Amino acid sequence: MPIKIPNNLPAKKILQNENIFIMDANRAIHQDIRELHILILNLMPLKQETECQLLRVLSNTPLQTEVTFLTPKTYKAKNTSEEHLSSFYTNFDKICHRKFDGMIITGAPIEHLEFEAVDYWKELERIMEWTKYNVTSTLHICWGAQAGLYYHYGVEKYPLDKKIFGIYRHKLLNPYIHLVRGFDESFLVPHSRYTGVEKERIIQHKDLEIVAESKEVGPTIIIGNKGENVFVTGHLEYDDKTLKQEYIRDIDKGLDIDIPFNYFEDDDVNKKPLYTWKAHSHLLFSNWLNYYVYQNTPFKIEKVGESK
Repeated sequence: MPIKIPNNLPAKKILQNENIFIMDANRAIHQDIRELHILILNLMPLKQETECQLLRVLSNTPLQTEVTFLTPKTYKAKNTSEEHLSSFYTNFDKICHRKFDGMIITGAPIEHLEFEAVDYWKELERIMEWTKYNVTSTLHICWGAQAGLYYHYGVEKYPLDKKIFGIYRHKLLNPYIHLVRGFDESFLVPHSRYTGVEKERIIQHKDLEIVAESKEVGPTIIIGNKGENVFVTGHLEYDDKTLKQEYIRDIDKGLDIDIPFNYFEDDDVNKKPLYTWKAHSHLLFSNWLNYYVYQNTPFKIEKVGESK
């Protein structure tokens, strides 16, 4: 899929070097195509890395997509320059009048906080309420998934005895769901979190379905309202080096952290990490774009949400 991005976004050069099919605004303006409009609320601290990861996995489809990056107005990012944010990001007040075909809400390293204690929680509540009537399908990742499950369905998160950190094997509970079309019955997913979600509350909710889970880490792919909301408690968007970088970061901070599970060959941190989830990563995002965004969104984007 050609992804339409700003002309000078730093991720552009990185993705071009990987032969990812992207186009800048200058080229896109000459194409007479109704592209999909995807809003990405990027809550991760290293925003440029997350931009590359998400643009990379959104590229594996013939659909043309225009991406808009969003950052909370009520929180000042500490690890991304103000110049980058002002050049390539917008805030909710500037786009709340618009409609979007799809939206992604990323994770955030704030699991130790209660939701209501997060600086931008009130703003996030406003955004998640807005998605009900202005976005065809919203994909929530890791902490974003926990926040969405809590806000939309009342599913609580709970602290884990030990951080889930590594690559874990999962099984499909319903292989006929479009989101996992083409998935193997057993597949691997990266996780990096200190909290989990209550499986029993998910099972009891009539509008939620667990699509895939792991005996070690619990529910991982969850569908809400037949795809209006999608939740992934892991990080299928991660590239092969992300967990290594997180491990080194935590070691440098003096934290007591285990080597990521099932990640380094022979558990040797000096060896190259094994990239064992790449195919399913691309498949999940392309299935979401095709079946839950493109197939369900109206041709006239201003009509998004009219049937809700």
